[in-house]
Amino acid sequence: MTTPSFAPPCVAPVDVISTLQRQGYAVLNASSVAALARCDLADLDALAQSWSDLPPDLYLKDGGRYRRRRHASCIVRGEEILAVPHRAHWQPLEYNALHGGMERWFEPVAQPTVSLPAWNALVRIATRVCSQLKGEQAWFVEMHQFRIDTTDGIGRPTPEGAHRDGVDLVAVFLVGRQGIKGGETRVFEADGPNGQRFTLTEPWSLLLLDDERVIHESTPIQPLSGSGHRDTLVITVRAHGFQESAAA
Repeated sequence: MTTPSFAPPCVAPVDVISTLQRQGYAVLNASSVAALARCDLADLDALAQSWSDLPPDLYLKDGGRYRRRRHASCIVRGEEILAVPHRAHWQPLEYNALHGGMERWFEPVAQPTVSLPAWNALVRIATRVCSQLKGEQAWFVEMHQFRIDTTDGIGRPTPEGAHRDGVDLVAVFLVGRQGIKGGETRVFEADGPNGQRFTLTEPWSLLLLDDERVIHESTPIQPLSGSGHRDTLVITVRAHGFQESAAA
């Protein structure tokens, strides 16, 4: 039996904030993302090459080999982006029951990637939206390049299941998907019964999540034939500091 695929409920850029206020999430198509980033789609596509050079995630507790990633952090004040020394990614067990409570030192995002103008443009989309939603302030931002592949026959974008990230805003950019089925996005009210499911298929389409109000997950991927992968850029935005272990 073929599983139905549902189109993402994309909104116009002018409606992003009101949609987030109403339901806690919003989806934008690629042309809207380019408009908000104030760049061309070709500039965004130039970023995508770096997803072919991601090292394996060595921290997967399920024994899988299906995830590759890099990580970077910065602080954003208004339009100013301030680099910070490379740091561990840490989440409490409250938000990540599988991989929380441990410092995970991923390889940094490559400098040539960070230096591309489109990279900072995508960071600013997330922080501008967060400022409009929650008020202008300094934002502590983490950027994650992910490739989920079918090395193990199945790849799990969210092995921890439906979750929150413990931040103010999550931005999930679909960089691309090749030779796969699955990877359906599911968003649920954190304190209610309602939810929505859809599949991001257009490169550089974007899911924005008010992390206080919704939980989210993506279903596993499987190859159509041979092998395949799903690439995303996840940017998290948080007020009052990065999440860090008490020992940090």
